[in-house]
Amino acid sequence: MQKIRHPLWQQRRRFHGLYALLAGAVIANATYAETSQATPQNTVLAQLTWVEVAAAIKSGKTTIIIPIGGIEQNGAHMALDKHNRRVQLLSEQIAHALGNALLAPVLAYVPEGDIDPPTGHMRYAGTISISEAAFAEVVKGAANSLRRAGFIDVVLLGDSGNYQGQLKQIASELNRQWLKNIKATPMPRVHFIAQYYLATQQNYQRQLRDKGLSAAEIGTHAASADTSLMLALDASLVREDKIKNADVNANGVGGDARRSSSALGQLGVTTIVEETVKAIRQATAQP
Repeated sequence: MQKIRHPLWQQRRRFHGLYALLAGAVIANATYAETSQATPQNTVLAQLTWVEVAAAIKSGKTTIIIPIGGIEQNGAHMALDKHNRRVQLLSEQIAHALGNALLAPVLAYVPEGDIDPPTGHMRYAGTISISEAAFAEVVKGAANSLRRAGFIDVVLLGDSGNYQGQLKQIASELNRQWLKNIKATPMPRVHFIAQYYLATQQNYQRQLRDKGLSAAEIGTHAASADTSLMLALDASLVREDKIKNADVNANGVGGDARRSSSALGQLGVTTIVEETVKAIRQATAQP
């Protein structure tokens, strides 16, 4: 005898099937959300919650980059925020390439010369300077805070030549203190990565010479090397209408910026990121 399916029974069957489908979707979504929170893709420390930072460290992101910039004059054609913006954007690329790193906020206040009477960049409006002692305490405080959070490798990247020697000294002092006072395995360490800055002074400048730029055009400050990097990273900080008539070795410019271009700057971006990633991996791999 053929069984008769009641319409109400069929509706219930369809309802249960739909319920199972929705339940599966909810479980899958919850699992995805939990996984996303456990291993956040964002590498910018300040944009994460403390829970996400702790989860990132637990998942293996035990390297933290401290980028150091500065507020200083860059002629009439480039904004004061050059170093801060540049080190932020380059460090983001470096952190992503490393795969096991987060990025701390940029340290924007650095030694730029005496204030009274003004020396160095302090002779130009807008430059902000702090003492070397104050700078050292800020860097040490940041490094100690991040070490306390659970990071194993604290990386210092300095975008300006003003404080390269001091960063090296700070890293050495902190490593001695930590080795003496901290008992942990693995041992936390501070790494001053000189190659980040040296890449701009060596291979990037060689690439510019290969493109036909003279030493005067490459310059020492706010000239074609400097300006091209900024055009490649964030052109909004460059007054492009002023480049053709940019000062040459005057008004805060050391060199000639008139041949600056984004294409030239991209050579530097690639070189800095690749060389810095390699240097960090070598430093952190050492026992």
